[in-house]
Amino acid sequence: MDQDTAAHDRTHRPTAPPTAPEPETGHPVHPGPPSAPPTASTTEAIRPDWAAIDELPTVDLLRLMNAEDRTVPAAVAAQVEQIAAVVDAVAGRLARGGRLVYAGAGTAGRLGVLDAAECPPTFGTDPALVVALIAGGRTAVTEAVEGAEDRPELAGADVAALALTPADILVGVSASGRTPYAVAAVRAARATGALTVALACNPDSALAAAADLAVEVEVGPEVLAGSTRLKAGTAQKLVLNMLSTAVMVRLGRTYGNLMVDVRATNAKLRERARRIVAEATGADEEAVRRALTATDGRAKDAVLLLLADVDAATASRLLTAADGRLREALRAARTG
Repeated sequence: MDQDTAAHDRTHRPTAPPTAPEPETGHPVHPGPPSAPPTASTTEAIRPDWAAIDELPTVDLLRLMNAEDRTVPAAVAAQVEQIAAVVDAVAGRLARGGRLVYAGAGTAGRLGVLDAAECPPTFGTDPALVVALIAGGRTAVTEAVEGAEDRPELAGADVAALALTPADILVGVSASGRTPYAVAAVRAARATGALTVALACNPDSALAAAADLAVEVEVGPEVLAGSTRLKAGTAQKLVLNMLSTAVMVRLGRTYGNLMVDVRATNAKLRERARRIVAEATGADEEAVRRALTATDGRAKDAVLLLLADVDAATASRLLTAADGRLREALRAARTG
């Protein structure tokens, strides 16, 4: 059994997140009857005790929302082992030339688009390395495309257009875990031999059943019933942050906690690159400026140039030989 499959077998279900504490106020926050039993889809469940939130003073409404938001990190923490298994599996495949693909609809799809879009400027990746599919296409990033999430054939066509291989990974993202587009995307990807991952906010979901690996973050009912852009959206954003960041750390796209692969494409990022090189090397401002000029603004190359006392061409060659891993390139330079 390979690592990817073994990781799936370790999946366990977390306990439900704790009930939100009462806001510190003299006004009642639970004006309705006790909570109804959980439904099969807890993200869609209605809490009767929140039925009168529209009558609450604004500060109490916000305290209630904030108290519920505080339960999300605990729900994510219950899935850290599953997330770690996904990170290791994804990093291994990307190191072998694979791609990471997100697929979802609505808020879940937009979160995938956001995470994919942030990888090139943050980690210097090729835009084709981490990509996102969203039901309804580009229009759906900024507008609701009604009905697109219910059309599995759209997912099949979108996945087919990517020509996935067994080296690739597709992560289906769906709060309910039953969105037809996300489930169909996972099934289509799995048929190509690609590794598939489910990211949902309900236990025992159809999405998890279709995938090789599953992360199911149980956040419970939303303050605004069924509005999964709230706690579920926050949970998905946290998991995607962890996934892409940890994968890039594993791939050597950082040096310690420094973004040495940052693309200095504007004034803010050029200043960030300067600070990164200065922090990593302890060099003075003029030396940092010369190093960045010599390396065409590439912070990682500039760090190696200064720490190993090599020229720009040698720094580039050493990094290429080390698959972009700065620590390995430094060891190679220092051992001759």
